[in-house]
Amino acid sequence: MIKVNTATIALCFLGALPMAAVAQSSQFGPDQGEREFSISGTGSSDQNVDSGSFGVTGDLGWYLKNDLVTGIRQSVNYASIEGEGIEDDFWNGSTRGYLNYQFLDQRARPFVGGSLGGIYGDGVNDSAFAGLETGMKYYVQTKTYFIARVEYQFFFDNADDASDSFQDDGAWAYSVGLGYNF
Repeated sequence: MIKVNTATIALCFLGALPMAAVAQSSQFGPDQGEREFSISGTGSSDQNVDSGSFGVTGDLGWYLKNDLVTGIRQSVNYASIEGEGIEDDFWNGSTRGYLNYQFLDQRARPFVGGSLGGIYGDGVNDSAFAGLETGMKYYVQTKTYFIARVEYQFFFDNADDASDSFQDDGAWAYSVGLGYNF
């Protein structure tokens, strides 16, 4: 018969405490009040997908709730255009605020949202834009995720212009990157 003393039982429980702490902290994703930062490679094209550019986008967001994030996003893009007597290089940027709602509380978190901001630089008409977006965050660690996002942005110079611009003056923006919550 095996005798087990109190000291052995106490050591087993003490040894299990770190595993219990790890198990409790294995929740993926943010908590209300946390922030997020992500950096993504981006591409864009006109609504007919026959010309485009590439660039970098950075996001800084704040979680109003575990599933609702608002923030600011900055993009810098480069395009080299060739064709029909045109050969030129263009730089442009865009700055916008965003609000996204995330579904689920698992590793995979689809989201939908919108943005409002401005675009400026070479080769674009400096103007305001509004956008609808959707995408997916996939947590590879408890606070680190891959992100993929697609945005449809429509451009306008004033409020009267906005309703016509959705169909006539829009562009797609795509991004894939990495982010973390802190």
